[in-house]
Amino acid sequence: MSARIRSPRRIPAAVTACAVLGVAGLFLYDLAAVRAHRPGMVWRRELARQLERHTPADPGVLIGGGVLAAAGAALLLIAVLPGLRGILPMRVERAEVRAALGRKAAAQVLRDRAMEVSGVRSVRVSVGRSHIGVRAVSHFRELDDVRADLDAVLAVGVGELGLADELRPKVRVDRR
Repeated sequence: MSARIRSPRRIPAAVTACAVLGVAGLFLYDLAAVRAHRPGMVWRRELARQLERHTPADPGVLIGGGVLAAAGAALLLIAVLPGLRGILPMRVERAEVRAALGRKAAAQVLRDRAMEVSGVRSVRVSVGRSHIGVRAVSHFRELDDVRADLDAVLAVGVGELGLADELRPKVRVDRR
């Protein structure tokens, strides 16, 4: 299996999440230091005075904490997820060159190939991460013959796309 191309948003999202986590930790430390009767900086003392008036059980504090926690979780999730799921990595001939093909473009190429098969009236192609879904409508040939021709054409077409991962076609042929 090839290495999936990652979205460039991971590093900025991770840095932002770590910065938010650091600021939140600093605020918590300041609150604990002031409550432990240690001297703090001027802004720390003012923040501590505000926090003394609003206990953790206040609805505003709970809502604000929930919003910040959800934002932090979302940023961490964005940093971890790969993104760019709409592209398929292609075979690597040289290490310094990386290429990818969009799923919709691959589906269009395979659809055009499938429409060239004799007896196919219409076809819908969807390309996923590990399979290709093909739904064809035949109008004058035997369904098994059309399916066999589609399997052969799709095998050649997938090979010519030059994708890094092997995609398994799932062909369904109906008559209307």
